[in-house]
Amino acid sequence: MFDPLAAVRERSGRGCDVYLTGTVFLDIIFTGLDSAPVRGTESWARGMGSSPGGIANMATALARLGLRTSLAAAFGDDMYGDYCREELETGEGIDLSLSHTVPGWHSPVTVSMAYEGERTMISHGHEAPPGPHAPPHREAGTAYDPDAPPCPPPAAACVSSLVPGRPQEWVATAARRGSRVFADVGWDETGRWDLGALAELAHCEAFLPNAVEAMRYTRTDCPRAAAHALAEHVPLAVVTLGAEGAYAVDAGTGETAHAPGIPVEALDTTGAGDVFVAGFVTGSLAGWPLADRLAFAALTSALSVQEFGGSLSAPGWPEIAAWWRSTGCAQEPRRTRYAFLDRILTGCAAAAPPRRAVPTLGFRPPES
Repeated sequence: MFDPLAAVRERSGRGCDVYLTGTVFLDIIFTGLDSAPVRGTESWARGMGSSPGGIANMATALARLGLRTSLAAAFGDDMYGDYCREELETGEGIDLSLSHTVPGWHSPVTVSMAYEGERTMISHGHEAPPGPHAPPHREAGTAYDPDAPPCPPPAAACVSSLVPGRPQEWVATAARRGSRVFADVGWDETGRWDLGALAELAHCEAFLPNAVEAMRYTRTDCPRAAAHALAEHVPLAVVTLGAEGAYAVDAGTGETAHAPGIPVEALDTTGAGDVFVAGFVTGSLAGWPLADRLAFAALTSALSVQEFGGSLSAPGWPEIAAWWRSTGCAQEPRRTRYAFLDRILTGCAAAAPPRRAVPTLGFRPPES
């Protein structure tokens, strides 16, 4: 695999590039819907696919960019769990040695319906019960997996999804051990939108919420104002703007950067935020300037929404190289903004068709 981080990795001496933990869902995605489903009617979709979802979106996006990725997650002992584990471990090369299968626990499932450039999701699942290795009376190592190690493995970076009021002790441990912590956040079900409830934010190098989340947490009415307000709480604030790109503020240097969105025909936006974070983490570990990191993250996110499936739509280096050589370098202002890719993509062939979400599980190979 093409590896632009080889030189940096040799200097770090870390066991893995990125560690993360969370819930793995089986995603079932319907595309080609003309509108949202209407109560009392039946809607037919023109496309369908299945793929590992949830934290698998982020893990796959990181692995496809060449980062050695370690994932701690619980898997159900049903067919869905077996499928997700095989796709991640065998198909994507993700280290699942810290993951485990929970007997009698079924896999969480999400049905995602994509239409009008957005998606609506319905999920079902139960929090994984404590396993035999979970110490008694201990706070969960993460908000999702009671068996996840309280001391994560040595890693250059860790990625966490912050949950208001649900402490994740491993984040502070990872930061103390020298890991760079990158965090995003989901919708605040409490409705309070209190930054003080995100205790782990104090240990993060970068915080990457979307525009709505950032404005609610900062009580502002402008994404850029929200980014500047967040920079008072975290060294690097990055606010994603959907199709409009992203905006970042470096609290230490005062530097700001804006990466405009890349116009594409969006088929399925599931996992686009996870792919953005993966691109930003990759650029950060490689030591790229802030503007380049932001532009690269926006590019990877844009490429992902042109295919369906949150995890299996994540682009790899061959797809990035193909975009640059066929589209990016041919058009201004992209030729200027993404010129850094010329240096990075030296030796990367624009080949190898990507693996995509399949219409259904368990296809058997054709008989010889």
